[in-house]
Amino acid sequence: MGYPEIARRVADEVLFPAALSTEASDVVPRELLDGLAGTGLYGVGLDADFATTCAVQEELASGCLTTAFLWAQHLGLVHALAANGPAEVAARWLAPLAAGEIRAGLGLGGALPQPTVHARADEDGWVVDGVSPFVSGWGRIDVVHLAARTPDGQVVWLITDAVEGPALQAERLHLAALDATATVRVTFSQLRVGADRVTDLHPISDGTAPEVLRLHAALALGVTSRCCRLLGPTSLDGELAQLRAELDRLGPGIPAARAAAGALAVRAAAALMASRGSQSLLVSDHAQRLLREAAFTLVYALRPASRSSLLTSLGADQLAARPR
Repeated sequence: MGYPEIARRVADEVLFPAALSTEASDVVPRELLDGLAGTGLYGVGLDADFATTCAVQEELASGCLTTAFLWAQHLGLVHALAANGPAEVAARWLAPLAAGEIRAGLGLGGALPQPTVHARADEDGWVVDGVSPFVSGWGRIDVVHLAARTPDGQVVWLITDAVEGPALQAERLHLAALDATATVRVTFSQLRVGADRVTDLHPISDGTAPEVLRLHAALALGVTSRCCRLLGPTSLDGELAQLRAELDRLGPGIPAARAAAGALAVRAAAALMASRGSQSLLVSDHAQRLLREAAFTLVYALRPASRSSLLTSLGADQLAARPR
């Protein structure tokens, strides 16, 4: 059984049946994450191609976007180490991360156009200050793969311990969807990180790689897929297949396709609510959960080009031209 088939089985038999109770939890139950680790899915990408990783992400998101989102954040560090991580860092961290024995979150503060996390080198490594506005999985992650901006305008990626102390404080945020991701705002005050925890150092990129947009879109495709399966055959099935194929091309139109993925998820979830009527307003109904998850995929990590395309498609052309 390949990774996508394993992911679909987990989504259908474990994640989806538990999705409503997971969402109502303070944080994703540890046993769900342990179950994912037991299937080998924490190591996807070490022996699977990019298309397989996208397919797995979509399948897991169709079961429970909350759980899938934490898995996806973790996988970023696995991929970074496997692709170009320093040999000595990969040797220490990659195996336990791929096995799910160590679990990672993601802090993007230093990679933002207006960086909020900064790092300066010292003789032993790096000193980090600033605020990473969204870090998910607090209480379930062991480390944060953190982006920080250096004085010369580069981005340094660091493995920091997800432990509060004088140099690291976490403030819980409450989200309208995926609240059980236990997302926090992390403040760093002269946090020292050793040179042996650097995974990469590179100039800031001018744009977002197509592969990143494709992975973001996989979350939306997963929500749409679940809505389509609950609805039964509709024209949304064809739209989903066509959009997936467009995204897989990784062509110049991918920012618009990424935006379209979120919009399709919202339409599919709205159709599901309409088909179920007023019962879909109950918190015990999957339709209302899926609509809120769809809204999350609509705006999560929305890059400028995708945002402009989305606003234009929604009839808000004037807003699309405004700087954010």
